[in-house]
This record gives sequence, C-alpha cells and structure tokens, in this order.
Amino acid sequence: VEESFHEVILATNPTVEGDATANYIAEMCRQHNIKVSRIAHGIPVGGELETVDGTTLTHSFLGRRQID
Repeated sequence: VEESFHEVILATNPTVEGDATANYIAEMCRQHNIKVSRIAHGIPVGGELETVDGTTLTHSFLGRRQID
C-alpha cells in the first residue's frame, strides 16, 4: 500500500454490522500505520432522551468530549 494518506475517517452505520466493518477496516489500516477515527454518533440535535435506546445513549456517553 502506497502511503499517500495518513488518516481514514469512518462513517459506518451505528449497528453491529457497522461496528464489525469499522473494526475490520481499522485493523487493516493499523497494519500500515494509518490513523483511523470514526465519526461520532449518538443523540441527534433536538432528540428527546425518553425516545433514545440504550445503545445510542451508551455511544453518546462513550463519545463525550470535555468542554474547555
């Protein structure tokens, strides 16, 4: 693989299949020292907490960032 880029940003669906695909691609990239990140997903703007499922809420907490 010619290293003409340094990072891959993944945007897979927030499903088991999407997670598996992201993990597979990330492992392939790591073998070539390519940085891998994934877009955040979680509660949408204007979303109501009462309608959010547990997996989405978990992803939201795991993807949180500190406010400086």
